[in-house]
Amino acid sequence: MIELEHLTKVYGKIRAIDDLSIRIEKNEIFGLLGPNGAGKSTTIKILTTLVKPTGGRARLDDFDVVRDSLEVKKRIGVVPQENNLDRELSAFDNLRIYGLLHHLLELEQKIEEQLRSVGLWERRRDNIQTFSGGMQRRLLIARAALGGPRVLFLDEPTIGLDPQVRREIWNMIRRLKAQGGTVLLTTHYIEEAEALSDRVGILSRGKLIALDTPANLKKMVGEYVVEYLDGEGNQLTRMCASREDAECFLKEAGIEVRRRRSNLEDVFVKLTGGRIEQ
Repeated sequence: MIELEHLTKVYGKIRAIDDLSIRIEKNEIFGLLGPNGAGKSTTIKILTTLVKPTGGRARLDDFDVVRDSLEVKKRIGVVPQENNLDRELSAFDNLRIYGLLHHLLELEQKIEEQLRSVGLWERRRDNIQTFSGGMQRRLLIARAALGGPRVLFLDEPTIGLDPQVRREIWNMIRRLKAQGGTVLLTTHYIEEAEALSDRVGILSRGKLIALDTPANLKKMVGEYVVEYLDGEGNQLTRMCASREDAECFLKEAGIEVRRRRSNLEDVFVKLTGGRIEQ
């Protein structure tokens, strides 16, 4: 479905993407994690034909994103980080203009289906300036899904939203997969990637440093984490392969400690020595 082969993007002396190779399968939710500047958004910009790579190649549905950019555009939907809805128009008209620009057939029926799917049909005639942030993010996803894209790109889809609204959008993303879509998701929210992704790739300074299912990535560094304070009050962590290993450390430490299951941020810290910034 999506193939990146030795993909590189250089801006002056900065290698935003450095020899990146990934294959994303059909009907997969793929999470792309990493700190700010790791290359996540640049990767999406290349795959959505907004930026040309410096080297390597990227293909979507066997179409080259540079040579066959028009064919690629027909097959994708994009939810950007920035809210680029037309704030002077209603929800219905935002989708209508998008559909006309993409020459979609049976447009009004498709608009109704999408607005109903995101719970905004009753507000279809309202100016989106009256919408909450969560409603506008739902409308962005409805717009991206309007043409039935084979691949949906979600760049930080729930940034700045409260937990309840984020979970509503998670359910929308799961429905897109259930309908046969492929999703590439970038996010700073670790629990979001764990909840949604079939597989996760972790980038650091443009390089892919880990790629697997969330469960396997956690097994790789240890399924349990023990957190404790040293004599100077600094929080330290110890990765443990199993609950039994964690229990043994708890008994031997003789200090106040906290045990929890590991998460993808622990994987990131273990592999890079840094933290995913939000």
